Amino acid sequence: MHRALPRGVAGRCKEVNVANSCCNPRHWAIYFCIINSIWAAGYSSPLVCRMDCAAGVERKLQSTGCGYSSRASQLYDLDTTSAASSGDLLLDFKPVTSEADLQSSRSPSQARQLGLSPALGREGSTWSTEASRALYNVDGWGCGYVDIAEEGNLAIRPLGEDGPAVDLPQLVEHLKERGLLPPLLLRFPSIACHRLEKLRDAFRAAIERFEYQGCFRSVFPVKSNPDRLLLQGMLDYSWSHEHGHGLGLEVGSKAELTMALSMIPLPASPAFNLICNGCKDAEYMELAMHAGELGVNAVVVMEQYSEVRLALRVAAKLGVRPRLGVRAKLATRHSGHWGSTSGDGAKFGLRAREIVAAVGELAAAGMLDCLVLLHFHVGSQITNIRMVKEVMREASFLYAELVKMGAGLRFLDVGGGLAVDYDGSFTDSAASMAYSLQSYANDIVSAMQEVCVHRGIPPPTLISESGRAVASHATVVVFDVVNHPVRCEELREEEEEVVDSVEFSLDRPLTKQLKAAASRGKGRYLLTTFKEVFDNITADAFSLRESYSDACYFKEDALRAFKLGVLSLVERARVDVMFDATCDRIRTLAGEHSLPLPDALQPTAVPGVRLYHVNLSVFQSAVDAWGIGQLFPVMPLARLGEEPRVQATLGDITCDSDGRLDRFAGPGGLGAAGALPLHDLREGEPYRLAMFLTGVYQEVMGSVHNMYGRLNTAVVWAEPGRAGVQLVHVRRGESVGEVLVHPGYDPATMIQRVHEATMLRVNAGNLPMRRAEVIMQCYRERMAGYTYMR
Repeated sequence: MHRALPRGVAGRCKEVNVANSCCNPRHWAIYFCIINSIWAAGYSSPLVCRMDCAAGVERKLQSTGCGYSSRASQLYDLDTTSAASSGDLLLDFKPVTSEADLQSSRSPSQARQLGLSPALGREGSTWSTEASRALYNVDGWGCGYVDIAEEGNLAIRPLGEDGPAVDLPQLVEHLKERGLLPPLLLRFPSIACHRLEKLRDAFRAAIERFEYQGCFRSVFPVKSNPDRLLLQGMLDYSWSHEHGHGLGLEVGSKAELTMALSMIPLPASPAFNLICNGCKDAEYMELAMHAGELGVNAVVVMEQYSEVRLALRVAAKLGVRPRLGVRAKLATRHSGHWGSTSGDGAKFGLRAREIVAAVGELAAAGMLDCLVLLHFHVGSQITNIRMVKEVMREASFLYAELVKMGAGLRFLDVGGGLAVDYDGSFTDSAASMAYSLQSYANDIVSAMQEVCVHRGIPPPTLISESGRAVASHATVVVFDVVNHPVRCEELREEEEEVVDSVEFSLDRPLTKQLKAAASRGKGRYLLTTFKEVFDNITADAFSLRESYSDACYFKEDALRAFKLGVLSLVERARVDVMFDATCDRIRTLAGEHSLPLPDALQPTAVPGVRLYHVNLSVFQSAVDAWGIGQLFPVMPLARLGEEPRVQATLGDITCDSDGRLDRFAGPGGLGAAGALPLHDLREGEPYRLAMFLTGVYQEVMGSVHNMYGRLNTAVVWAEPGRAGVQLVHVRRGESVGEVLVHPGYDPATMIQRVHEATMLRVNAGNLPMRRAEVIMQCYRERMAGYTYMR
């Protein structure tokens, strides 16, 4: 991209030429930001932006949310003209300084077609559900499962964008009537089933395209979410709809294996794949090999070289010829957060020399034909398709070499790694993915097909252990905002009162006024200097920056004075009010005159962000947000037809400062944002938020930090071909007593202990019996109650 000043238009118009990359709709918002920066640098002329590939521009603009700008940005009127000869599109970008200008320059129907809305925070601005859809980038990360109804309520479509919708606010109210209060965990197994179908369809299309003679099978890694209703729902659905070739399971411990054996669809079928991974002792090996005797395809994957001899010993003891697999420690590695689980430093897998030695031991024992599966896993959340290509090339040739050495291989398990686009940016950032599901399937199938044709070997059955990509969308966490931040109107009233109370006049000599203030103490002097800065703020970019710099200095000076005991607490508080008033005036002038804000006052900067406390434990329901900085999309449950005017971060109710959410899906697919646009709270009206893509790892890894337990849970099911959805199961969250069992307490003993304490007070004459009964009743109720706020 470059900016040019063509001859003949210099001084009248600035031109921006955009390369063919503008065909990617996710880049459009970036171009608007660049254009805004050009204006901020001083260009006031009309700006012509020449872009190739004009077709579908309205859709692109709407999908990226390019019509929306921040509180300090100006509105844009887009005059679109298609060039008949070249097919280019000329966009004449003009600053629009008021709502009246917008209405006079473009009809409402034209504005709706382009998906444009006024900037956030402008008085008299219009808003729509489509504006909220773009602001929260719902289409980027929702994958068709999240929708916004016309009345502004959030909805879930368990069968995708063409299926029935579940109104979330109505569902929450229904559950509340049944005694299940927020925070709530809403599970939609139908979404996981739909994701399985999309994965299967992608591989079927790839198999047909590349004329692959093998087939594809899915196994679900139960470690990602071992919930019984979720697993049972996926198994029942897949085995009833896929004609005897349904979902299998992957386990990694004795407990998971024990659980999986109880969930085998009956009658047991050899088409049911049970992949046994993880560290193994003899007990694990025995149960895994016995599983094969039940009639399923149970494969014991040897993840370390020591397990080779262990498998031979256990097989000899049981008198069986088990199905064995080997996990390869491939040299290819990816650079994401889980990159350390790949390459030579990986936790599991056999290196090339160890695989060769294992083949030798199996051959010497006459069991090389039992080696039926090659497995690899390069790490979770692979964000770039190039990594899939690289690892498949290495794995395909490794498979071919093992076949050449005499192994009875029939399966290639490509492990997990299929990513989820958490921020909806469709990039290779850690919170996204830069490829489609079909591209993923194509690269796996084509790589294996190429090697099989080249080496003349039968193509294996391809197995995927995708957990994140299958179940992440299947869980939604709903929670209340529990605090009531001070309203902007209340803050302004306080600021105006303090500003008016400070004596300062522009008509009197400054030196005399400062001397008089200094004689009355440090506090009065600081307030007077602040008032001088406040009164002298003018509508130009330099004045805004200078005034903010002065305000910061005086605020720091006040803090130093307070630490020395020179400034009282009341005086320090008044200085804080003056600082806030100065910042508000800077923001107001910047918005009114389309001036750039100082960096620290940008909407996503700390001074411009408010903290909403929410009835949630990050450590229980979004542990990855704390542990690895994972981004989870969050948005309001209702009022999505209203403009959100508050930039906020979220603090949970635990006593840990790390219990907060401060990374969110940004608008227009531009990646992560540091603040979440929310609404002001209304007195007496609940304000609820929903957090998405928490369907894997969060529940099973969540902790009871501060003794906040598992959530109230509801399971909603939608069946293809049937109208509507069903609430099939509700499960109360952990009570206080149930949570206290985890660290070893016994609720009955605790109640008895407190009863003894009250009776001692009663017997001593210090507590009336009736009051003791009230205390014990309260204690029992709290012991049996929900751990979260009511």
